[in-house]
Amino acid sequence: MPTTLIIGASRGIGLELARQCLAARDHVIATAHSAAGLVALQELGLQPLRLDVTDAADVGRLAGQLGVRKIDTAWYVAGVMCSRSDARTPPAPADFDRVMHTNVLGAMLVIPQVAPLVEAAHGRFGFVTSTMGRIGTVGASNAWLYRTSKAALNMAVASARHGYPRALFVLLHPGWVSTDMGGAQAPVRVSDSVARLRATLASATAADNGAFFDHDGARLAGW
Repeated sequence: MPTTLIIGASRGIGLELARQCLAARDHVIATAHSAAGLVALQELGLQPLRLDVTDAADVGRLAGQLGVRKIDTAWYVAGVMCSRSDARTPPAPADFDRVMHTNVLGAMLVIPQVAPLVEAAHGRFGFVTSTMGRIGTVGASNAWLYRTSKAALNMAVASARHGYPRALFVLLHPGWVSTDMGGAQAPVRVSDSVARLRATLASATAADNGAFFDHDGARLAGW
């Protein structure tokens, strides 16, 4: 039975990942930081793990708490949106800290804890990012704090892959998904997005290490 770890599974894409991986008969370990998120995971029938990705001490205990020696597939889904202000409005320091700590620092804290376990399985580590963080194709300045956080996440993953050569690191854009973050007007259903994310990560090859994929499975040039 393959082991799947989902960091940030309390809602939206992470929660649907947990559902689909359970349906695929994976051994699923899923994290949440809120009481409501932990309850949602318990209701799926799995044992949730409380984790605040912005707390270095909390993440520092993660590898010891997982209770496994290897992880076949890991997902970093944890992420938050900010106000959608453009570059005419500076971000509030509190918003900057919240977004960058969750979207970037969280991943950088998690990777050294989880990647060795993924390496032990010669496994895969998927990171949910956004094409809004692609520097070469940016077409607007709306949500510029969020854009900046995702660009930084992309660089963190592109760098980290060199430190764990027996693991496959992949960046994945889920599309504009109908979740709490994406909004009800988003055209992509969360179940469809997650199915595509899982298929894309599963089909990635060694040549795709560090690559960035769109929600339809197309490989994107650069970050």
